Amino acid sequence: MINALDHILQMAPYALAEMAPPPGKPLISLAQNESLRPPSPATTDAVVKALSGGALYPDPAWTYLRRELAGLHGLRAQDILCSNGSMELIGCIARAFAGPERAVLTPAHAYPFFRSAAQMVGARFDTAPEVTATVCVEALLQAVRTDTALVFIANPGNPTGTRIGIADLHRLRAGLRDDILLVIDEAYGEFADHLKEPVFDMVDSGATVVLRSFSKAYGMAGFRVGWGYAPPAIADEIRKVMNPNNVSLASQAAATAALKDQTYMRETCAMTAALRDGAASRLRQLGFHVLPSFTNFLLIDFGTPDTALSADTALRAEGIFLRPQTGAGLPTTLRMTIGPEHAMEAALRCLETWHGRTA
Repeated sequence: MINALDHILQMAPYALAEMAPPPGKPLISLAQNESLRPPSPATTDAVVKALSGGALYPDPAWTYLRRELAGLHGLRAQDILCSNGSMELIGCIARAFAGPERAVLTPAHAYPFFRSAAQMVGARFDTAPEVTATVCVEALLQAVRTDTALVFIANPGNPTGTRIGIADLHRLRAGLRDDILLVIDEAYGEFADHLKEPVFDMVDSGATVVLRSFSKAYGMAGFRVGWGYAPPAIADEIRKVMNPNNVSLASQAAATAALKDQTYMRETCAMTAALRDGAASRLRQLGFHVLPSFTNFLLIDFGTPDTALSADTALRAEGIFLRPQTGAGLPTTLRMTIGPEHAMEAALRCLETWHGRTA
């Protein structure tokens, strides 16, 4: 039997959430950072209309989707890349710019798929310490080595929920060599857009890529649509390693329609923030340490790994699933997606009951 390449054999599979409720218990999933409500109703009509073209390949240039993104954000349409979720772009950037002689650097508690992308191309994966689970610019710059080629950061971060401001992002870019590509993953960017610190202009530095996703604020995780904005020379190289028909006909139509309904998306963000902040307040009143969040989830610190495991066990016994973060170097924490109000209430009541028994 043929074996995979050595660096693939050494990889662990990307860890997905494990969700199997006990018999008789309905599943309450607060583990995958999905939206608390469906996408805009406008997407339904768009998908139905697109079905008549199902015999044809999807538009490889994402013409209408690119045009809508460019108009909304004031960008150059030709420098936008659309993808099968932002994960595809992360993987393709690593394929194009990293490898055995080109290392990848991220913050210590970064999105775990950054590590997977580095491992898939045989690149060394380096990390830099964070400060209170927040990206530290100084630590990242100190961790740069002669063969560092890529720096990935998620801002806001996953699984932390924290973020750094535009001044820190510019300071990071200014401190990196010109031959290091900085990739800023803003999968949760819409939840922080009210702060009015857009980073797309950083792309004009020539060595920065900004990524976004339709999976979170737009409620379209099942459609698998992401996108990125890159300098022309960088975009050209990434495009070479992308599937030329990567975003389906229906997904392009749905995403284009969703962009035209900004009111609905902003309502989703506002509803999410209200439930998130209310949950954080209740959890802090119980004495839990909850990190500030600019996303659709909360990171809850239980103090010790055993306590986090005990809380997780109690939740799972009721069919409620949060996401343990041991794999991200945070073994004392659980990440709670902000779901519909009834799901949040069930999870919070369960934690209150568990806390009452263990206090």
